[in-house]
Amino acid sequence: MSAVLKPESGNWSPTSWTQHQAVQQAKYPDQEALEGALQQLSDLPPLVTSWEIMALRQQFADATAGRKFVLQGGDCAESFADCAPDIITNRLKVLLQMSLVLVHGLKKRVVRVGRFAGQYAKPRSSDLETRDGVTLPSYRGDIINAPEFTEAARVPDPQRLLTAHARSAMTLNFVRGLIDGGFADLHHPEYWDLQWVEHAPLAKEYQSRVDAIGDSLRFMETLAEQSISELSRVDFFTSHEALHLPYEQASTRRVPRQPGWYNLSTHMPWIGKRTADLDGAHVEYCRGIQNPVGVKIGPGMDAAWVLGLLERLNPENIPGKVALIHRMGAEVIGSDLPPILEAVRDSGRPVLWMCDPMHGNTESVAGGVKTRRFDNIRSELEQAFDLHAAAGTYLGGAHLELTGENVTECMGGARDLTETDLARAYKTTVDPRLNYEQALELAMLIVHKQASQGQGGCPSRCGS
Repeated sequence: MSAVLKPESGNWSPTSWTQHQAVQQAKYPDQEALEGALQQLSDLPPLVTSWEIMALRQQFADATAGRKFVLQGGDCAESFADCAPDIITNRLKVLLQMSLVLVHGLKKRVVRVGRFAGQYAKPRSSDLETRDGVTLPSYRGDIINAPEFTEAARVPDPQRLLTAHARSAMTLNFVRGLIDGGFADLHHPEYWDLQWVEHAPLAKEYQSRVDAIGDSLRFMETLAEQSISELSRVDFFTSHEALHLPYEQASTRRVPRQPGWYNLSTHMPWIGKRTADLDGAHVEYCRGIQNPVGVKIGPGMDAAWVLGLLERLNPENIPGKVALIHRMGAEVIGSDLPPILEAVRDSGRPVLWMCDPMHGNTESVAGGVKTRRFDNIRSELEQAFDLHAAAGTYLGGAHLELTGENVTECMGGARDLTETDLARAYKTTVDPRLNYEQALELAMLIVHKQASQGQGGCPSRCGS
């Protein structure tokens, strides 16, 4: 039986976070309406099960030990309007394509975790937004308010909590249907094509990997004289930032014949850098649930802070319980990450290390348009592998904001998108995402980087 997290104090409950400072929370004008919506939410069927959660925690434990690699990716913030079959299918396709490259290149099983089916809340740097002399509450994601810059749209609406649960359920149901129906069948990876292979600079390499996997499967099945049926489907898990604590609380429950509390709105909640205060409400909430929990680690956070987080979130040192997702930025990762790696390594605490090479590399160009340069994303990821190798730790995963659509939100990549290209297909409401070509290029970079480390060096433009 899997180890059970026992909160260090006996006074934890799904509501104990309310006794701590809670930042990044919406201010609802109608508290009675909020309580009514939360009560409805708590009575609805869960989105995931406790055994799925524990299965993911075990897979995280395997990745912690270096036996697997975690691919976590999806939208920066889902919108209700994006709960559509083509968008969901393309998002799943690109993650499957990336995992295909990783499995073939790394020779390891890949744990697939989507940033969707619940990623409806976003932290903001300010509670208010001003345009042309008009000041309104900031857009905090579709779970809270609407992006349109009007007074009515920006009022937090409790009914959006119920809509978020419904859209998450529909998204997850469709993903499960696709996977159970054979959409992820490794015998037919060509079904995952997004038409990029017709013209992308890396098309030849991707196609060779597809062909190699097909040949390998046919060879193994010839030897076994039977079909390898388990390769007709894959495990797929969900994640979202546990930002809006009333929603997370309403989704937290006990289950029959299982000890402890589970957040049943997602398999893996995570804590953002802005909400990672040791004594804050988000850490207080996450310390009491059985789910594996991610924590974003960024500039300004030192080794003592990170060790304190591990003590709070995983006092029993359960493998697979905590993933530390560093997002430093290409310019500072070389100086800021090594002391943290060394301190955690020396503590002996089990940690799944993951790299988010995107959030530390966000910048604004003309007109205030937010973007990210692919060269900086690539640089931070390459540096991360080198720093972990130097510290004797294992980088067991990547956390990426991406989409299966042909957007132009991040500059650079194989097509060398420029600032001028951003206006052509810039669709995100919050942060810029990798398009499907850039995402596949990054997956190949990971494979090339690990291979080059085994050969004692990395080309100057690894993966390009």
